[in-house]
Amino acid sequence: MSEPVEIIDTTIRDGNQSLWSATGLTTQDVLAIAPTMDRVGFHALDFTSSTHMAVSVRFHREDPWERIRLVSAAMPNTPLGLITTGMRFIRWVPAGEDVMRLAFRCWVRNGMRRIQIVDPSNQPEALLRMARVAREEGFEEVVVGLTYSISPVHTHDYYLERAEAVSRSEDIDRLYLKDPGGLLMPEAVRTLIPGFIERFAPRPVELHSHCTIGLGPLAYVEGLRSGVRTLHTAVEPLGSGSSNPPAKSTLRNVEAEGLSYDLDTEALEAVSGYFDELARERGLPGGSPREFDGAYFRHQMPGGMISTTRRQLQELGRPELFDAVLEEVPRVRAEMGYPIMVTPVSQFVATQAVMNVISGERWSRVSDEMVRYFLGHYYETPAPVDPEVADRVLSTPRASELKDLEPISLDGARERFGRRISDEELLLRLTMPAEQVDAMVAERGRPRAPLVRPGRAPVVRLLRELSRRDSISYLRLEDERTGDTIVWRKEA
Repeated sequence: MSEPVEIIDTTIRDGNQSLWSATGLTTQDVLAIAPTMDRVGFHALDFTSSTHMAVSVRFHREDPWERIRLVSAAMPNTPLGLITTGMRFIRWVPAGEDVMRLAFRCWVRNGMRRIQIVDPSNQPEALLRMARVAREEGFEEVVVGLTYSISPVHTHDYYLERAEAVSRSEDIDRLYLKDPGGLLMPEAVRTLIPGFIERFAPRPVELHSHCTIGLGPLAYVEGLRSGVRTLHTAVEPLGSGSSNPPAKSTLRNVEAEGLSYDLDTEALEAVSGYFDELARERGLPGGSPREFDGAYFRHQMPGGMISTTRRQLQELGRPELFDAVLEEVPRVRAEMGYPIMVTPVSQFVATQAVMNVISGERWSRVSDEMVRYFLGHYYETPAPVDPEVADRVLSTPRASELKDLEPISLDGARERFGRRISDEELLLRLTMPAEQVDAMVAERGRPRAPLVRPGRAPVVRLLRELSRRDSISYLRLEDERTGDTIVWRKEA
């Protein structure tokens, strides 16, 4: 018998980011469904990132550390996972190792148990360094991802060589192939997954893809046939579309391949129903199947960046420029030396494409992050950058000002922000605007919305879930204070 297929749930983090711009869920939303999600039996939740933590502060005035504490307590059987690009916390400015070690310690003591490390350059040295730091600071499961891309540089040999390099580390528990653009064709899976498994055995290999052009489910089926036993999915309505393959249809495909899984499907159905109702009541879009679009291979924008770029253009009052921006993205990427389209560089590329299209003169305006990219503050580019573009970027006044920029450091931080605040608040104040953190702090202790579905009383929620459970046919509830009684029977 083959070992059961494991599922990493991505609903709260990647599904929310891909379809709801990372802003769709509050702490109360997550807490209301957390106990039910805990019953499903996921191997882990892809739960947060420093970017999502900043969203909690900026958009909801919520303490993201409190969200981690509360949800980890509500889900004792399911490890919460963090995804990080390495030496970065919230801001795009690189962070020093002292900052990252403190962040890792704070994540662990607040309840995070799993970490997924994805360096935008796939540099083995950077991945191995972060894996060692994560292990030393207490993460129980350290997972390294190699981010898939297609370019003249990113060949199959490129990925297999890097899988071999990271396999030598004893700090890494799992390896996964991360496909943020949903670009994996079945033939690529047939080559890469057996190679990953061979090089990383006996440790598990995971597969993470998106449905942006309809390839995600096909990649997963081919992954199962090639030996993968851990897949990343999101529950409906936060699966499909530009998000990850949906959980229920993925499990049907698992069964069709003659494989098994150890999940509570009734609890999974209840989780899906909860998010369906939340989406309807707030007018949030659900994922829907996408047709194959070969043009997508040109720009390779990750699922989350598609929605983010649309939102950025809407905020600028120029939504009609979206197609032109997509046409500009591959040109910018080539001039930058074919970086992989993943956080944070995908944001740099997309932002530059937007500025090029809006300004009408390419590279006439560049962000500080793009200047730092050409200064080499992030990593060595996969291929040489365009020399003319590099000259233009590095001849700007900001290039001289940013040339010797130091990474974010804890040096003097206590003197600046106070010795009585927690490490967690210190990290937020070090990396976010003061007024946003002040607003979050001002909300502490104030009552939040009750832990119920929007528009639904707790008893109604209970009865709706009972109706989905074949094993329960009778329930009697009695209030000892008032004597009120509710009797529920399932129809024969």
